[in-house]
Amino acid sequence: MSPAESRNPTPSSPEAVPSQSAETSQHATGPDVPGPADPESRAPAPTADEPPRTEPPWHERREREPTAHQRTGHEPARAEPTGHELPEREPTGHERTGHEPAGAEPAGTDGAGHGPARGGPIGGEPGGPAWNGWEPGAAPALPARTRRALARLLGAAADTPSVPVSEVRLPPSALPAYTRRRFVELLGAEHVRTDRAARLAHAGGRSYLDLIRLRGGDASGAPDAVLTPAADEIPAVLAACVDTDTAVVPYGGGTSVVGGVSGADRGHAAVVALDLSRLNRLVALDEVAQTATFGAGMRGPDVERALAHRGYTLGHFPQSYRYSTLGGWVATRSAGQASTGYGRIDELVHALRCVTPTGELRLGRGPASAAGPDLLALVVGSEGALGVITEATLTVRRIPPQRRYEGWSLPDLPAGLSALREMAQRLGPGLAPDVCRLSDPDETRSTFLLSGSLPTRLVRGYLAARGRNPGCLAIFGWEGEPGQVAFRHRAATRVLRAHGGVSLGAAAGRSWLHGRFAAPNLRDTLLDHGLLVETLETAAGFGELPQLYARIRRSLRDSLGRVMVLSHVSHLYRGGASLYVTVLAARDPADPVGQWTAAKRAVTETILAAGGTLTHHHAVGTDHRDFLGAEIGTAGLSVLRGVKATLDPTGIMNPGTLLTPPS
Repeated sequence: MSPAESRNPTPSSPEAVPSQSAETSQHATGPDVPGPADPESRAPAPTADEPPRTEPPWHERREREPTAHQRTGHEPARAEPTGHELPEREPTGHERTGHEPAGAEPAGTDGAGHGPARGGPIGGEPGGPAWNGWEPGAAPALPARTRRALARLLGAAADTPSVPVSEVRLPPSALPAYTRRRFVELLGAEHVRTDRAARLAHAGGRSYLDLIRLRGGDASGAPDAVLTPAADEIPAVLAACVDTDTAVVPYGGGTSVVGGVSGADRGHAAVVALDLSRLNRLVALDEVAQTATFGAGMRGPDVERALAHRGYTLGHFPQSYRYSTLGGWVATRSAGQASTGYGRIDELVHALRCVTPTGELRLGRGPASAAGPDLLALVVGSEGALGVITEATLTVRRIPPQRRYEGWSLPDLPAGLSALREMAQRLGPGLAPDVCRLSDPDETRSTFLLSGSLPTRLVRGYLAARGRNPGCLAIFGWEGEPGQVAFRHRAATRVLRAHGGVSLGAAAGRSWLHGRFAAPNLRDTLLDHGLLVETLETAAGFGELPQLYARIRRSLRDSLGRVMVLSHVSHLYRGGASLYVTVLAARDPADPVGQWTAAKRAVTETILAAGGTLTHHHAVGTDHRDFLGAEIGTAGLSVLRGVKATLDPTGIMNPGTLLTPPS
């Protein structure tokens, strides 16, 4: 749930007897993937005046039902996704079918033609449903047996439904009348909103602390106004904000999980959210260089849909993919679920435009440059603290004609880490799987214990017969030309079997693939049932990972007592990998914010002391800001402050994010 790989774990469950592989082929699946015969592939890319269509892009579409000979001879019957790292829940209607709900509004609208709301976190009009963190009406019900299992593991917790939207406390807008008139002159009244719905929809990100405050009725971090400028209007808007001492929070999908959009430092006359939803088009596609230029406000599905019309993909799928924007990915150094193969977002960026209060930066020329320090890399990851990223040019690829996803079981975490290291170092880039995801025993055990399906019980029995209880569940995926996929699969299979790996077949991979974006909605349900649900992530060298993993678990248990600490390793590099941790505990009803704040501070100190990075893909925001000096040093902080003072001398750009505001 992030601008990045948002922190929520992704459903997946081993749902088949071992031996099969999940494969899709552009040529075999016909209309499921745009190809030369697909009318969608000839449709024009969406423009700012014509919102993208609501059909799911190529990678989200369901495979066709296999024929009888495919089910018996090669392709296993498809299994529906169940819970992986988080407890099982019932899939929503659009998850069962693989398509968006009927009647979905185009991206960038709130159902009434307005831009700012964008299907935001409020559950309806005042007096309507309670607050929902992600998608109104999408939070699934939690089966009674799952609730009982959680009570056994964590202790009983009282239900804590969120307050109705009508009871959320929103302070009056502090935007002065003359400042509003200035904005209206620049943008038009329809693009300057101070109404309750627009302000609530931009009142925070998607961290546990954001949602706890909002669910409790506290929207004190809401902006005083929401502006929706066109790209060419942003320089004048920033100039007006400088003149009127108005702080600016650049706002894409609002999926920050580290306080990146949770209300700027209030040391200014007013705060506005600069909603970039109108920057929502594919600007250019260079099929010779295989790069594409996008408006920063394009959401993930819009990016893939626009590219698929021309047969391309960006291949960047963070957990928050359905909600987050391309500009947010760039601003936070996002990592997608297939980043081992496709690369992190910072590896894909070739050029960008960033409007700052002192002028526009146009950075990036040619495939590589030695023209001094890399200012492009300085803006990537700047989190809106230096300026507004309005446009970015990134590497794209042809849609892979074949995808093959499988589940595997490794004997234990050391064996699994050893297999991942060999894949990263011996196979290397281009040969290692595009998706590599290794769950620890607790995450694996929670999958098996909390999934009651017959196929899962069969898999558990199969593994138990091999002396594996539970082992470590892993998901691997390969994408590309059929011959390349087959060769890479054989190479990885040799490595996995050499480390005791047992194939769990296609359905485990398919369950993960088809349910990988669903879990953010599940967190709302778990919050309703009185739980603390949050994630954290880091990265370290292969040599440091085992000790880092152990110390993180110890720290969280010391802070929270009875706690579920579910971890997985992913995003492989030659020297190491990322470590992603999901935390579930009974919430302290007296002080839920203090409970997690203390635990997060302790575990962050533990991570840094054990050699881990402060953040691998969630970014700094406000949550990690006070620890940034421990990673980059005093001199590094001075460099960043100097750059900010040059580009943003009055400190209006997302103040309090990334850097502590000057006193």
